[in-house]
Amino acid sequence: MSDKSADASSAFFALPSLHPLAVEGRDAPKFAQAQFMNDVAALAPGHWQWNGWLTPKGRVIALFALLRLDEERFRLLLLDADAEGFAARLRGFLFRSKATVTVQAALPVSAAFAAPADASGSRFAAAGDALELDWSGDGAPRRLRLGGAAAATDPILAARWRACDLVHGLPRLDLSQAELWTPQQLSLDRLRAYSVKKGCYPGQEIVARTHFLGQAKRALARLRTAQPALPGAEVALETGGGRIVAAEGLDALAVLPLDPSPARPRLGHAPAQLLPLLEGLAR
Repeated sequence: MSDKSADASSAFFALPSLHPLAVEGRDAPKFAQAQFMNDVAALAPGHWQWNGWLTPKGRVIALFALLRLDEERFRLLLLDADAEGFAARLRGFLFRSKATVTVQAALPVSAAFAAPADASGSRFAAAGDALELDWSGDGAPRRLRLGGAAAATDPILAARWRACDLVHGLPRLDLSQAELWTPQQLSLDRLRAYSVKKGCYPGQEIVARTHFLGQAKRALARLRTAQPALPGAEVALETGGGRIVAAEGLDALAVLPLDPSPARPRLGHAPAQLLPLLEGLAR
């Protein structure tokens, strides 16, 4: 599935798998900097970044887009995870911090296969009572809207959007894949989604050690499969095995061994095609 198809609609459609949360308060910047894997202190108001939350063992609990509204207010667009469970777990680390974590279930999230009106790159823009993000990649425009009028549900367009994320290397992790993979195994350096220099956060020691000692032995790869794949499915290679971490239609992402020899992946008894990850989505 390609995000360059000529029949792409410019109308907005709902993205029910993206969940907005608010992190607000005097201590919100300090709290986010201490918990999340990217450098929140370096994020300027009016901009957004890819970010995530890790276990102490450096495994990705969830990925999200983090927007900074001002000095004390952030919005998270949580990908695929259980928003209420995520928020409750995150609140367990607030202690006496002057900050709140709330799920904004009533705030619509919608998208369109069209160029953003005002947002560009990491800079988001106000669009009436909504915020607009530039979700484009590899020359194909996509826009995402947080707030505003609720859009109609369109499963076909929503599935196409998810497939576009995959071909650009954004791992859409369902609950079965949470807490299994390190940022390096998911190649999140491509999205500039984590920091090895900002200081302590859960899992930071594992992430930094892997980075500075060059110990990453697996990375993300894009596959085109002969039949729809399921997350967790084994991928067989001459050089070893790997696993599917996300899939939509015939597009899939897998964590595979790093090896200079050509890979001929197989999913079950069927061959799969190894494809390059497209550029884009990095902020």
